[in-house]
Formats: sequence, structure tokens, C-alpha cells
Amino acid sequence: MESLKEQLACLRRQADQINEKILDALNEFFTISNQIGEVKEKMKMAFYDPVRESEMLKEMEAKNKGPLSQDKMKRIFREIFAASIEEMIMGEQKRLKISRLPGSKNSVIEVRGVSIGAEMPVIIAGPCSVESYDQIWETASQLNNLGVRLLRGGAFKPRTSPYSFQGLEEEGLKLLRTVADEFGMGVVTEVLGDRDIELVVNYADVIQVGTRNMLNYSLLKELGKIRKPILLKRGFMATIDEFILAAEYIYLGGNTQIILCERGIRTFENQTRNTLDISCVPILKKETTLPVIVDVSHSLGRKDIIKPIARAALAAGADGLMFEAHCDPASALSDADQQLDPEETKDLIDYLTQHFVFGDRKSGPAR
Repeated sequence: MESLKEQLACLRRQADQINEKILDALNEFFTISNQIGEVKEKMKMAFYDPVRESEMLKEMEAKNKGPLSQDKMKRIFREIFAASIEEMIMGEQKRLKISRLPGSKNSVIEVRGVSIGAEMPVIIAGPCSVESYDQIWETASQLNNLGVRLLRGGAFKPRTSPYSFQGLEEEGLKLLRTVADEFGMGVVTEVLGDRDIELVVNYADVIQVGTRNMLNYSLLKELGKIRKPILLKRGFMATIDEFILAAEYIYLGGNTQIILCERGIRTFENQTRNTLDISCVPILKKETTLPVIVDVSHSLGRKDIIKPIARAALAAGADGLMFEAHCDPASALSDADQQLDPEETKDLIDYLTQHFVFGDRKSGPAR
């Protein structure tokens, strides 16, 4: 028995020594694979190469003399290869300018005296599209009375159908600016392409990039050159990583005033217009320092559940909400079903202020 114990102890010491060698070899392997990842990133190549992985496994299979079976050997090395790809991706994310590093402070964006990304959330509201002076004035007046200080409205409307209302374009921008100035509000409106940036900049306080344009990299690069806040909406089929990388395009150009907007993604669900990804909010707050707001109108496409969803978004850590409000939704030229009428708008804001203190207001219970 004693000899067996001594033999076991000896074998364990040998195993420990081999474990150290495996650990040293793995660290050396990951050092090299990370360097490969950096080179691939510069060459704009995909990190994962299935052909290369297959070739390496075939080489290892030919060199494997056992007693480790070929299936177990392949499974072990596939895990190692997968871990190396994960390390490459994490390395890329750590190098992003917008990544949250230890000790990083939240970015706070000032818009006409409203702080987005500070301790308290804010509200951005207004009609889907600017239709007339009377319509935008009446809507802005009602919102202003409720304490809303950021007015949204579309002058250029990217529609699925070319026969749908496309917006008033520059005339719409002029109406937005005129009415917003009258009530001391900031303007949030969308830009559709590179050629419209100079025009929109003249009227907007915050320039919105719509879901269809999240992957329009030429537009993002141009917006990186200006010095006005950009509200970047998540693409309706984009992953969170793709969303973050889209923001990086703007940041690299020198424009650090970026607001991220979760507006729902397309899934097989048809009870709502899109599927609101609430988990996106804390993930974005964890991965970046940028403010995150939630568009509860475009994500839902319905009004009957907007109150609990808006509350959930704020509870998840959103820095603000955006929703569509119209003085007379029944006559709206676009998205009539999801725009709140004056009574519904007041009801939503009254409900939210029972639970949260908003940064653009002076009263309300503790958050």
C-alpha cells in the first residue's frame, strides 16, 4: 500500500509539471494568436478561418500517437481555437475608443441646457414627421407645457414605400427650428445621407441616424467630422457589437458626442412592430461610456403597453426615452397608430414622474 501511495504521489508530481508546461504553452499560443488577431484586424480579415482550423486539426491528427483518441484531441483543440477567437474579439473591443475602461466616467452630452447621460433621464418627444406649422406648433406647445425640452420630428422620412409621405425636407427643418426656438426647445431630427449633412446641421441641435443608416459607413465617417451630438439608432437587424462598432466610426472622426438609441430589432414576433431588446441597455452602459436612450414608439408600434415598457427601459438604466407625440394622431401623415395624442402623452409623463426624476424637470419623487 505504501509503495502505491509513493507511486501515486510521484505520478501527481509529474502531472503537475506537465500542467505547468501546458499552461506555459497555452500562454505562448495565445500571445501569438493575439498578434495574429491584430494583423488580421489591420488587414480587415475575419478572425475565424474554418479552412485554416481544418488544416491544423488534420496536421495534429497525423501527429497524434495516442493514447489520446482522435475525437478527444479534436474536441480539445477546437476549444482552444474557439477561446483564441474570443480573445481576438475581446482584444479588438478593448482597443475601441468608446470602450469603457476601469475608472472611465460616463459621457454627458449637453443640448440646450439638457444633460443627456447625467444622473437623471430625459425625454425626447414629437411627431413622426413635420407636416405643417400649425401641427408642429400645437404639438410642441403641449410638450413644452409638460416640461419636455427636446423636440423630435422628421423632415426627411425614409419610407419603405416610395409612394408614402417623404417629409417636407428643408421646409420641415425650418418649421422645426422656428417652433423650437419659440419654446426654447432643442431640435432632434434625422439626416439621410452625406449630401444632406450641411443642410441639417444648420437647423438641428442633435442629428439622428436612423436604423437603416446605422451601417452607412460613409455617412458615419462624415458625421465624425462635425461637432454636433449624433443620436445613433441601432439597426433593426444589428447585433450589439455591430451597433458599438458603428458608433466607433463616428468617434474615430473626432466627434465624441454620441447618443446610442435602442429602437427594437426585427424578430419573428408580430405582436409588436419590433422586439425591444431591454438587455441592450445595461450591456451598452457596461461596454461603453456613451448615453443610451430607448425609442419606445418604433420598438413597439402600439400605445397600449407603452407605460410599463417605458418604465422597464428606465429601470434597466436608460438615460432617456424617445417617443412620438402628435396633436392629432388620427390625421397624421405617417405612423398614426403609434403616436400619442395630447391626453396619452400627459398620462405617460405623469405615470413616469411618479417613479423617476427627469433631468429636464425641477420636481418629482426620488429616483
